[in-house]
Amino acid sequence: MSNKRSAILELFRAGKRQCEIVRLLNMPKQTISDAINRFKELGHDGRRPGSGRKRTVNTSANRKIIKKRVLRNRLVSMRKIARETGISDRSVRRIAKNELNLKPYKLQKVQLLTDENKRVRLQRCRQLKRLAAGQRWERIVFTDEKLFTVEQAHNHQNDRIWSAEAPGPLAVVEHRQNPESVMVWGGICASGKTPLIFVDQGVKINQEVYRRDILEAVLLPWAQQHFGDTQWIFQQDSAPAHKAKTTQEWCQAHFPGFITSAEWPPYSPDLNPMDYSVWSILEARACATRHKSLKSLKQSLSREWDRLSPEDLRPIAQNFKSRLGFCIAAGGGHFETGCTYHS
Repeated sequence: MSNKRSAILELFRAGKRQCEIVRLLNMPKQTISDAINRFKELGHDGRRPGSGRKRTVNTSANRKIIKKRVLRNRLVSMRKIARETGISDRSVRRIAKNELNLKPYKLQKVQLLTDENKRVRLQRCRQLKRLAAGQRWERIVFTDEKLFTVEQAHNHQNDRIWSAEAPGPLAVVEHRQNPESVMVWGGICASGKTPLIFVDQGVKINQEVYRRDILEAVLLPWAQQHFGDTQWIFQQDSAPAHKAKTTQEWCQAHFPGFITSAEWPPYSPDLNPMDYSVWSILEARACATRHKSLKSLKQSLSREWDRLSPEDLRPIAQNFKSRLGFCIAAGGGHFETGCTYHS
């Protein structure tokens, strides 16, 4: 009807008489007369105020009820509100989103930070931002360890199976107590990655093992070959083997640049590219299905580690500078609000 009304008014504005419009559009005279009279009354071709279907659910009273229940319990589900109020689930969601401007957010686990932790994080993030200024972030080697198991990794929120019928066992992810596992060490920079190191079961990564089997035997030769005479910077977190006095002294003596345990922000997995990106990528790719043995797990991890290219790693490393800025803007606290919007 709106298209017909537009055609009528276009001819009317062009100076055509009603009888001419009837003949040109082949419409009933009453239809054309009503459209022209409404245009003269309103001054536009829109609807009259108050016309259309009256609201029966999206009322002021129902909006107040929904708002009150959400304010009383921020974790309440729209389904529960719908069930308790007798309003359809779809209407409750529409009112919450369009009328009350409410959005659903997913809760996230974050590191507990005290006021002192935040103060130290803020101070050290400012120092690291100066250290990574310009293009120097490209030559920071970020390192970390992670424990991988033979079990299938899955995301509780995002992993889905599309099926016309109930998928049955396909939708089940089985886990056992104390599955076989392997500790893995690795490092990346904007232009490459270190070899991936597997630590044998039963071997504790103390300061001696860490210094001898990882830093001296693997990292230093790789960095000398990768960077040549170019200055580079070594990063590690504050694990006991890392911040041991002998480890710190060895790093100071053998690496051209080194972020000491007194310079790296405490409780900050959100700042290490290995933690916030690389390990997750590796786990999602290498542990998409359960492995029958540690040998299979290691082969899969090695294969997926080799697939990581400088094109993959550069934006991950570059994000380190952005995260420093976000942490500073948040006063050393969580620069992500602890929850993300879920549309």
